[in-house]
Amino acid sequence: MSGADDEHLARLLRAAVAGDEKAYADFLRDAALVIRGWARRWTVSGGVDAEDVVQEALLAAHVKRHTWREDAPVIPWLHAIARHKYVDAVRRQARRPTVGIEEFEETLASAETEKVRDWEIGRALDGLAPGQRSVVNAISIEGCTVAETAQRLDMNETAVRVALHRGLAAIARRFGRN
Repeated sequence: MSGADDEHLARLLRAAVAGDEKAYADFLRDAALVIRGWARRWTVSGGVDAEDVVQEALLAAHVKRHTWREDAPVIPWLHAIARHKYVDAVRRQARRPTVGIEEFEETLASAETEKVRDWEIGRALDGLAPGQRSVVNAISIEGCTVAETAQRLDMNETAVRVALHRGLAAIARRFGRN
């Protein structure tokens, strides 16, 4: 980074602190380019995403812009912020080790899915009123839509929804699931 780059960023940041929104947008854009260069060099070995470092550093620069002294260079100030954000990201990564799904594929694939037997379905439907039984059977077992069920049972859609809700609630109560 040259002194001209630092003076350019300092001019933009001074204007931004004075309330110039365009200058602030330009400062953030140019600062992002500078920080991105550092972050890419720091994250070459992987583990930490360079763009995460850039975004966190820009956010910190925004929050801490009042700490920059107008007579001081901007680039060392930005570098310190970006470096601290990189270190924070490395620490977070170390606390959250990642494990590939490959290590668990066999375990996950071998898990048996719970299957409902026909007699259990019949038992669940037995305690329902005939109208509720027809609605629950059509929608939950056969996979019909509310509109199809209403047409098939000569009911309006609201009545079908009410019967379905009450029927499922009755089944849940019967099996101890409120």
